[in-house]
Amino acid sequence: MSWLHVERADTPLILAFPHGGTEIPEEYLPAFRSRDLALLDTDWHIRRLYDGLVDATFVWTDISRSVVDCNRDPSGVSLYPGQATTGLCPTETFDGVPLYNEGTAPDVEARRLAYHQPYHAALANEIERLRARHSRVVLYDCHSIRGVVPRLFDGELPELNVGTDNGTTCDIALSDAVIAECGPRWSVLNGRFRGGWTTRHYGQPESGVHAIQMETAMRAYLDESPLAEGRAPAWDDGRAAGLRTDLARILAAVLDFAKGRP
Repeated sequence: MSWLHVERADTPLILAFPHGGTEIPEEYLPAFRSRDLALLDTDWHIRRLYDGLVDATFVWTDISRSVVDCNRDPSGVSLYPGQATTGLCPTETFDGVPLYNEGTAPDVEARRLAYHQPYHAALANEIERLRARHSRVVLYDCHSIRGVVPRLFDGELPELNVGTDNGTTCDIALSDAVIAECGPRWSVLNGRFRGGWTTRHYGQPESGVHAIQMETAMRAYLDESPLAEGRAPAWDDGRAAGLRTDLARILAAVLDFAKGRP
């Protein structure tokens, strides 16, 4: 499984990246209307954004979310009933544009078994490994999205969107610490994004496993304008530097919580 990566650390913190991949297996490509369209909703440069900020275990996939979304309920149940969203194997973009050529559709079960299941087996294994060494473990799920997607939300998204499924996936002390360290950035707790399946599935604070999602508006670290033309945005060192400083501070607070420090 060359598409699945785990970089281990011994601290009680895991960073997960389910949507940063851009690989589409060759056998799937003919069914997509275009590769660029299939990659439009990628969490662009998300792992680079977090690289080197904290001593933690990193788990990520190289497979595009348009092949399979590793942050969706494998049963197909919607995370946001009544609101627009995409499924386990998306058939349209966030904007509602069809991803597949007419008459084609993904084999959802085959992709679940090939990609979703191994990804979560790896996450579960790391949680078990670290939980055996620490009384608390935090799973921090890393995401980013265009700041304006009218089909998904009104207006402009805050820069930092923290999700804990309305306080059920972690101790309030953790979410309070994260929000406090967001500083002057426009941030919100449990707004449009309350945490995906990863956060909701693994977050069991009563058992010592705390999960939290950070959804970042991409404008906080890159120029989103190429996406309007269907092109991949470039990494922006200047814009990302300030956000990386803020994220390092946030992650330090998360690690302090995981280690039981005040």
